[in-house]
Amino acid sequence: MKLSIIIPVYNEVEHIVAALRRLQNYRLQGHEVIVVDGGSRDNTFDCAVGLVDKLLMSKPGRAMQMNIGAEQATGDVLVFLHADTELPQQVNKLIIDVMKNKHQWGRFNVQLSGQHVLFRVIENMMNWRSCLTGIATGDQVIFVQRAAFGQVGSYPEIKLMEDIELSKRLKSFGKPACIKTRVITSSRKWEKNGIVKTVLLMWRLRLLHFFGVSADKLHAQYYR
Repeated sequence: MKLSIIIPVYNEVEHIVAALRRLQNYRLQGHEVIVVDGGSRDNTFDCAVGLVDKLLMSKPGRAMQMNIGAEQATGDVLVFLHADTELPQQVNKLIIDVMKNKHQWGRFNVQLSGQHVLFRVIENMMNWRSCLTGIATGDQVIFVQRAAFGQVGSYPEIKLMEDIELSKRLKSFGKPACIKTRVITSSRKWEKNGIVKTVLLMWRLRLLHFFGVSADKLHAQYYR
């Protein structure tokens, strides 16, 4: 079973180079790494040359970039990886094992990179909520059978909450496989903007999304 690891990037040279170096062992095992550059203005594109199997260009927009990567993927399973998230060792075996147990999609437990005690509380709440609701976030590294991804119509090309909307679609195949092994994702946004402030912002955005506020308006609030 072949994995296609798809990484959308936009001006993330430091993260993308480190991420790609960590993935070279999987390429040697026959898996595929695809980077989709959303119009970066630094040298992200040049830095990725030689470290990927496919290097694609796209308009900016994480959902659009991941869909373009999926269209060009040749693997049996699509793995959507943020550039600032680190996969555990033997991730290919972990994914293949759950796929052999008839799961169509899944995600990992997440660990925030920071050391503050509140991060331990936040990450545990994220993992618990995800298992309970069957909704996965991009930080948890969503993976899905390529055929199933096509059947649900790919990522909705909206500016924010695309991962939540994809999860809702994929739940037609059942709840996700919740792999307890943790991926490590950057906590820099929480540290920069304040841990409590960021938690409250995310709760508010999710609530507004639930009540039908447009993704454009949510995106503006998230990045203001």
